[in-house]
Amino acid sequence: MLYYFFTWLQEHYNFPGAGLFQYLTFRIAMAIVLSLLIATIYGHRLILFLQKKQIGESVRDLGLEGQMQKKGTPTMGGIIILLSILIPTLMFANLHKVYIRLMILCTVWLGIIGFLDDYFKIRARRIAKEKGEAYKKKDSDGLAGISKIIGQVGLGIIIGVTLYFSEAVTVEREIFSSDAHAYLQKGEKLAKY
Repeated sequence: MLYYFFTWLQEHYNFPGAGLFQYLTFRIAMAIVLSLLIATIYGHRLILFLQKKQIGESVRDLGLEGQMQKKGTPTMGGIIILLSILIPTLMFANLHKVYIRLMILCTVWLGIIGFLDDYFKIRARRIAKEKGEAYKKKDSDGLAGISKIIGQVGLGIIIGVTLYFSEAVTVEREIFSSDAHAYLQKGEKLAKY
């Protein structure tokens, strides 16, 4: 959003400093700073909120050393990571690039899979509590493994098809010859360095 706003300011009003947003390095630095702020400030608040709502991990006793340290770790903490990725990307990236769109799709798609997995675990715990039973964590509580695999493979197919058929995707190869034009295939052109 800010990328487009400052580009518009630069083109129409020659606003001082708006040209900084044309530099990829500046936008990357600003996105990193914003991402760190989101993760540290709002991440801490979200963890406290989730702990207050008692949305935490329950751990199966497998007899492993240190496994009980995870008990009480908030479930759905991935929301912090998703927000730390998506907000800076939406604010500073050029959304016309196919790679940025694919990155956003991947982040949201896999975030939804993780959210559903955590949600089903929380629901199973709540149902056990309503029945008055002690909750014991089982593998079947979350999203089924086959559902996760289908979701991930489906995403991989979408990405592969997009990268293969999109005109916006650039594929480069090196040609080591003095007569490079002889090795060009249909639709290829020489890059200028």
